[in-house]
Amino acid sequence: MRIAVVGAGIIGACIGLALAKRGVEVTLIDRDEPGHGCSYGNSGAISPGSVAPVAMPGVLASVPRMLLDAESPLFLPLGYLPRALPWLAQFVASATPVRVEESARRLHAFHEGAVAKHVALATEVGVPELILQRGHLHLYPDELALAKDAGGWRMREAYGYKFERLDRDGILALEPRVGERYRIGLYLADHATVLNPLRYVQAIVAAFVAKGGKVQRAHVRSLQSLPGARWRVEAGEASADFDHAVVAAGAWSVRLLDPMGLRVPLESQRGYHVQFPGASQTISRTVILADKKIFMAPMEEGLRVGGTVEIGGLDRPPDLRRAAMLERIVRETFAGLEGIEPKTWMGHRPCMPDSVPVVGPAEGRPGLWLALGHGHLGMTDSIATAERISGMLVQPMKLTIQEKAA
Repeated sequence: MRIAVVGAGIIGACIGLALAKRGVEVTLIDRDEPGHGCSYGNSGAISPGSVAPVAMPGVLASVPRMLLDAESPLFLPLGYLPRALPWLAQFVASATPVRVEESARRLHAFHEGAVAKHVALATEVGVPELILQRGHLHLYPDELALAKDAGGWRMREAYGYKFERLDRDGILALEPRVGERYRIGLYLADHATVLNPLRYVQAIVAAFVAKGGKVQRAHVRSLQSLPGARWRVEAGEASADFDHAVVAAGAWSVRLLDPMGLRVPLESQRGYHVQFPGASQTISRTVILADKKIFMAPMEEGLRVGGTVEIGGLDRPPDLRRAAMLERIVRETFAGLEGIEPKTWMGHRPCMPDSVPVVGPAEGRPGLWLALGHGHLGMTDSIATAERISGMLVQPMKLTIQEKAA
């Protein structure tokens, strides 16, 4: 059995390794080097407690601010509104209490055991030092700001995630450089951080190659269905035929699926980061400025500050005002960053309206599999996604072989 996995970010890399370990011939195809998409610039958070979807009850009230306030954590450029309307309508529709509860249940099923799985995988691929197990600290300026997130914290608690409430002294005991603005902390001790997401993906891909996997750097132009549920992958100037194809190309997946008539409501939630080289000692764990929806992480290469959601599509140039906003907020919150010139980055988070990824066979397309739409939680859910895809793909064939032998 020959399988093509389109996309070599954390999702595709984990799927490739899981399949290769089951003895399958796998080719991992991406236009860039492995790990250079969203996996390059994310905040490295392993966050199993993030069971609340982005669209929560009351989200409709925030839409005007999304359109008018360029510094809103959730921003939609007015010029992109006509293209975003269908996705935005589904986003708002998914914010009913019943649908939010269903999304949380499904997200929890993906998240469960994520930290232990990543610790085991990092050890297996030779980079155990990349998993920092010091928890996540969420910071709030006051009770009013905390109350806005009360629904999400109730969901965490309902699914068994323990957290400790800290006062100002408790915050400083963990992170002594936090500025005066933040007076309330909620600490999730059992969460973790990947200290270099790119190096992590590279290590996973190296293990994949050691298991016999192949890596092809090429732009995948199209996927074509062949008789017998096989698939032709046209990549670069060549094409090759496979028994199965897995689409794990993040936000770009729609450009492969749309021509086939497969309509997946996937939108890019563009995220930005600024990274202060050599300043990783500013904090000692992932710190979330919850009122600003900003994640900070002490990466190997410096302090990474990521956040904001900009619904602006794949083609618009980066809006550097978003990165400048992150830089300003973190400089206001933490001393010691004077004189350090940060590097900026923008990437495309592939998000579904209900925040739940699509993982499994493509409807009506035998031999085609989807692993996309992980949004902010691709790192957290990458191993669970690989387990699902590899389990569905390989186990049925093993049963068929056994049945034939019988």
